[in-house]
Amino acid sequence: MKQQIFTMVFVLLSMLTAKAQITGDWKGSLDVQGTSMDLIFHISQDGEAYKATLDIPAQGASGLPMSETKFENNKLTVAMAQAGFSYEGELKGDQIEGIFKQGGMEFPLKLSKTKVSKPGDTTLVSSKADLEKLIALDKGDFKYRVEDYFAKPNSSQFQLSPNGKYISYREKDANNKRHVMIKEVATGKVVRAIEEKDELIRGMGWVNDGRLVYVMDQGGNENYHLYAVNIDGSNNIDLTPFPDVQAGILNMLKEQKDFIIIQMNKDNKQVFEPYKVNIHTGEMTKLFTNTDPANAVVGYDFDKEGNLRGYSKMHNGINTQYFYKAKGKADFELFGTGKWDDTFSILAFNYASKNPDEAYVLTNLDSDKARIILYDFGTKKIIKEIYSNKDYDATILSLSRKRNWEIDFVGFEGERVEIEPISATFKKLYDKFSKEFPGYEYSIVGKTDEEDQYLVMVQSDKLYGRYYHLDAKSGKTTLLYDLMPQLKEADMAEMRPITFKSRDGLTIHGYITLPKEALAGKRVPLIVNPHGGPQGVRDSWGFNPETQLFASRGYATLQVNFRISGGYGKEFLRAGFNQVGRKAMDDVEDGIQYVIEQGWADKDNIAIYGGSHGGYAVLRGLTKTPDLYKAGVDYVGVSNIFTLLNSIPEYWKPYKEMLYQIWYNPDKEDEAAIAKEVSPLFHVDKIKAPLFVVQGANDPRVKIAEADQIVKALRSKGVDVPYMVKYDEGHGFHKEENQIEFYKAMMGFFRKHLK
Repeated sequence: MKQQIFTMVFVLLSMLTAKAQITGDWKGSLDVQGTSMDLIFHISQDGEAYKATLDIPAQGASGLPMSETKFENNKLTVAMAQAGFSYEGELKGDQIEGIFKQGGMEFPLKLSKTKVSKPGDTTLVSSKADLEKLIALDKGDFKYRVEDYFAKPNSSQFQLSPNGKYISYREKDANNKRHVMIKEVATGKVVRAIEEKDELIRGMGWVNDGRLVYVMDQGGNENYHLYAVNIDGSNNIDLTPFPDVQAGILNMLKEQKDFIIIQMNKDNKQVFEPYKVNIHTGEMTKLFTNTDPANAVVGYDFDKEGNLRGYSKMHNGINTQYFYKAKGKADFELFGTGKWDDTFSILAFNYASKNPDEAYVLTNLDSDKARIILYDFGTKKIIKEIYSNKDYDATILSLSRKRNWEIDFVGFEGERVEIEPISATFKKLYDKFSKEFPGYEYSIVGKTDEEDQYLVMVQSDKLYGRYYHLDAKSGKTTLLYDLMPQLKEADMAEMRPITFKSRDGLTIHGYITLPKEALAGKRVPLIVNPHGGPQGVRDSWGFNPETQLFASRGYATLQVNFRISGGYGKEFLRAGFNQVGRKAMDDVEDGIQYVIEQGWADKDNIAIYGGSHGGYAVLRGLTKTPDLYKAGVDYVGVSNIFTLLNSIPEYWKPYKEMLYQIWYNPDKEDEAAIAKEVSPLFHVDKIKAPLFVVQGANDPRVKIAEADQIVKALRSKGVDVPYMVKYDEGHGFHKEENQIEFYKAMMGFFRKHLK
């Protein structure tokens, strides 16, 4: 009897040991036709069940979930049904010997136990204790906490179903997971359609009355997959189940409710091609082949029936060509070649006309500011100008599908968004909203196919946002949801548009957010916040949680739309080419001088903070004008232009010449010299101010090496540089807990260095 018990215990211990051995990281090299490719499986146990993910480092893919993971009798089976492969192997100590199968082929694959290190130099990252000490410095009698500004709303992203019977929205649980819920309007019944797990749901929307699409990537790597799900949560499928692929929606095809048109870089990582996809089955058909990566197609124009009517193409890296197939033509015809920053793009086809070749086109080919025209592709002539503005690009056009595609409104973004009502129907809505929401910005964020119900978002510089539901038949407007009721408008700071002249005579626009102390006449500490991009991006008027948080701590915030920013015409854009870190930075400094002259800012208490290009501007500012700033916060910022341009994602490579025109061409001796001059990494000896560096480990645009480089260089000088890295984030932090920790640490950092 004792021997039997001993044998049972031995067998049980052997089983437990095997289970313990199988969990962890397993690496092997797959040899396919003379090419070697590393595969890394991560195996974990959840109760009695096993889970596995796959990394393919050569393709930049990580965290690919396996559809099947089994471990029985010392044998491991993993499979990814979407990609059509499986692996079966036997555990033998610290190795698994088995066969990898895909597409009817079999390859031997031996996996060895390994330990996968985190990206970057983990020894540089500040300890949790050190970051908590920094956070603790944000002390004061503050009415609002960091969480009040950056905790995600309990409910958000409301959308009407096409028939208006349902409302979808995001609902946050106790673990900060934001699930997608569906509410039946008539009964009030709510079901969870999509459960958010480890990966964030990046966006979602209605395809038809019974099905939604949503977007996710892996840890912020921006390899977005498109998924589709029924409103009851059933038939949840990955429409783009391919490793190392970035997908996006081109056309929702409302006339064919079971299909959408997407684009992805499945067959060539450098170019995107369009596919028609069945949202129920995932079956897809390629609609166009992008054969020339050196002159890649970069935009597709499909009509509402799903027909490809035109496409734009990069030519020699810095020019664009537009091709169109007019009615009766057998093939696409070249309509013209221009610079990459020339605009000639279809906003919408004019379905109200019997002429199928009429389209509303956004263009600046014959003007500095972009304008909206009605264009006939059959005759290659402008029919008429629809809308323009002498000071800003006119870019806003809204049509009514229900009312035979008549124009509802047009507009532009200047100091604020300005719209001009056109249709009689929208004029009534415009008058109604102007009376009900005076002084606020309002926008229609959703409507039913019958246009009998609308969702309206109301915002301002002091109001984060409220959703209203409008019943068009009764004319009744009802508050649906206040996104941040904890933030009282009376306590929020004013964001004021400003305009000033640069040192070389350009008119520059921007915004200053002023705390109550500044409005009372006191000079306050200033945080300078350059925007990202840099090209074609701009700061806008409206509620900004960052600037409101800064104001609550007594800091003013300056945001400058420096040359190369978007919305101010192509000449203003071009004025910033090859001026990143030079004249673009001069504009920021001229903005600082302007707000000092207005009496708002204390010239001896200025900090600079920004993300992406804004992070670069932080580092450049600390090296270009080291005596100007008392502190800086570099958030996913570029430190070395050479490494930035040498490590771009594959799908950026068709734009490399364009990037050289925006930044600098390292292959040209004179421009390489400038790039070195304005790359902060080469001038760390000039940095005097304390610096806080913040980085997402999976950032595909600004690699973690950028942050590591600047931290190493400064610490080699003996500078104490706080360094925060999140290993589940990419280009910027999107998880609530990470955002809150970042802003808490930044507030402590500013409290330490701004007096």
